Amino acid sequence: MGSTRAPAGPRFTSRAIVLGVVLLVLVISYASSLRAWLDQREQIAETREQISSVRQQVDDLERERRRWADDAYVEQQARARLDFVMPGETGYRVITPDGATIDTQVEPRPSDQAAPRDWYETMWASARRAGRAG
Repeated sequence: MGSTRAPAGPRFTSRAIVLGVVLLVLVISYASSLRAWLDQREQIAETREQISSVRQQVDDLERERRRWADDAYVEQQARARLDFVMPGETGYRVITPDGATIDTQVEPRPSDQAAPRDWYETMWASARRAGRAG
């Protein structure tokens, strides 16, 4: 009598199923931890960027505060912004025929621009501009 055996194939035992479930739980757990770690690294980078930006603003404000501590700068700002004149000086304001004022403030030129012209060249250029305006 011959006994027939069923062919041996892959069988999933209860141990293999439990091991698979444990491995799956571990992978999910580590994946979520890795995601949280990556999010924290991104937040740290953004915070460092913000700190750098705020430090730059603090430096700019500190520089501005030092400028305002200088009496010459305060005087220059009062003259430019508020049209103040010193005692004994005469202030002038140019008014157009329609009643508007012309801003006569001269902005300081950077040193890399062309050298200033002689006084007679400046006067002649002014006379030519005045002749064209009328």
